[in-house]
Amino acid sequence: MINKSKICIVLASMMGAATLYSCTDLEEQVYSEVLSSTYQPTEKDLPAIVAPVYSSLRGLMLGWQGYFDLQEEAADAIVTPVRPNGWDDGGTYRRMHQHTWTSLQWQPENAWQSSFRSITTANRVLSQIAEGEIPLTAGKVEVEAELRAVRALAYYLLLDNHGNVPIVTDFKDINLPKQNTRKEVYDFVVKELLEVMPNLSENASTTYGQLNRWGAKALLAKIYLNAQVYTGTPEWEKAIAQADDVIKSGKYVLDANYSDVFTWTNFNSKEIIFAIPYDEIYGTGNQIHMKTLDPLSRTVYPMNAGPWGGNCAVPQFIDTYDAEDSRLADTWVMGPQKNATTGAVVITYSKTVPSIEKTASTDGYRIGKYKIKPNATGSLDNDFPLLRYADVMMIKAEALLRTGKAAEAATIVTEVRKRAFKANPAKATVTAADLAKGSRYNYGYQATDGTITERQGGDDVKFGRFLDELGWEFAAEAHRRQDLIRFGIYETKKWFNHRPNAQQRALFPIPQTELDKNTNLKQNPGY
Repeated sequence: MINKSKICIVLASMMGAATLYSCTDLEEQVYSEVLSSTYQPTEKDLPAIVAPVYSSLRGLMLGWQGYFDLQEEAADAIVTPVRPNGWDDGGTYRRMHQHTWTSLQWQPENAWQSSFRSITTANRVLSQIAEGEIPLTAGKVEVEAELRAVRALAYYLLLDNHGNVPIVTDFKDINLPKQNTRKEVYDFVVKELLEVMPNLSENASTTYGQLNRWGAKALLAKIYLNAQVYTGTPEWEKAIAQADDVIKSGKYVLDANYSDVFTWTNFNSKEIIFAIPYDEIYGTGNQIHMKTLDPLSRTVYPMNAGPWGGNCAVPQFIDTYDAEDSRLADTWVMGPQKNATTGAVVITYSKTVPSIEKTASTDGYRIGKYKIKPNATGSLDNDFPLLRYADVMMIKAEALLRTGKAAEAATIVTEVRKRAFKANPAKATVTAADLAKGSRYNYGYQATDGTITERQGGDDVKFGRFLDELGWEFAAEAHRRQDLIRFGIYETKKWFNHRPNAQQRALFPIPQTELDKNTNLKQNPGY
C-alpha cells in the first residue's frame, strides 16, 4: 500500500462485491468463487479486504459534481465561465457560481451517491466479517476499525454537503432508512472516530492511502473546527487537542518545497496524512488538468491528451496574493506558455476574466498546483491530499486564534509561510496584530470592464487575514466553500459575478431522485 504498491488498492477495487481472488501466482488454478470454508485470509490479504471501501472515493472527490466541484465552484476562488468551446452546460456553472440552483438543477448526485457507495461497501464487508463469510482471525479488530473510519469519512462529507442524511449501519436492513438531523450525523461521525482510533494503525510509513490513527485524528480535528457550523456549538479546544496529538506524534512534517505535495510522485511526501490515490492507468479520475487547461496547453508539457479549457481563478482572489509568495506560481498557470519542443509561445493566460457569460480561451489563470509529468494522459498520476500536515497546523492555529491565543496562532502561521517566502524570509513573519485584520479580498461585483462595483471589501471580515492565509495555502484543494461558511462569507458577500442569494445555500439539496425513492426524506431548507 506504500508508494506505487498503492496499485493494490486499485486492483482490489475491481473485485466482485463478495468475491476475493488471488493473482500472486499466474500458474495457480483460478476459481470463479472462493468460499469462506476454504478461504483463510492472512495478514497479506487485509489490504484487499478493506480496499473496496476506498475505491469510490476517487469519483467522490474529483468526479463530475464531486466534492472538489462542490467546494470550489460555489466559492470565491475558482469559476467556470462560458468558453468559446462551450462550458455553459445549460447554465450549470453559472448557477453554481451565483448560488441560484434549485433542487432540480446541479443536483450533487455524484457526491451523494459516491458517499453512500463507500458507506454501503463498508457495511457489506463489516457484515461479511461479522457473519464469518470473510473468516478473519488475525487483524479482525483492526480491519473493522478501519472500515468504520472510512465510513465515518464518507458521512463527514455528507454532513458537510447535505447535513440531514440517513445513518445506515446495517447492510441487511431492507427498510427505507429514516432521515437524521445534521446534529445526529455529526454526533455519529465523532463517536465512530473516537471509538475506532485506539485500534487504527499508528504506522504512517505502511498505511499510505489508508486511514490510520493520525488520519482519523486529523479528520476529527477538522470536524471539530466546523462544529459550530454543524451543530451551533463550537469545539475549538477539542480541535486543538486532536491536532496536538498529530503534531506531537512526530510522524509528519512540512515538505521542504510546497510543490512536492502535489507532484506525480507525491506518494513520497512526508506531509500527506491521508491521500486519495490516483493512477493514470489503474486508478483514473484525476482530471483537474483536463478541466482547467486550454487545449493548446497539450504541447506545453507535453501531454498525450487535449485539455478542455474550463475553470480558472477569480481575479479578485489572485489580487489577494503577495507578489513574492511562491504559492502564487506554484498554484496557478500564468502568462506565456511555450511549446516544449520549439520554445514558441502557444498561449498566454491573462488574469482578466471579463464575465462568466463570455470569455476568451486565454482568460483567467489556470490551476497548475497538480504538476503534470511529461506525456501525461487524460488522468493524472498525482494523488489527492485530502489531509496534510499544514492542514493540521492551520486547524490548531485557527482554534487558538478564536480562543484568544493570537500570538500562538501567529507563530504557527509563520512556520507554514516560511517555505513560501524563501526569497524574502522577513515576509514570512505574521504577528497577532496581523491576524486580527480583515481580509485583503476586495469583495464586490465585477463589471465586464473589470472594475469592482457594489463594493463590500473585506475589512469587516473577523479574522479575515487568517481566511486569506487559508486561501493561499489551500487553493484548489476542495477547502474554500467550507472555509467561507465558517467565516461568514458564503451567504453574505459578493464576488466576481456572484451576489448573495435570498435562499439558503449553505447546504446543498438532497437529490430529487433520492426523495423520489425514499418517502422518509424531506428536502433541506431553502429548496
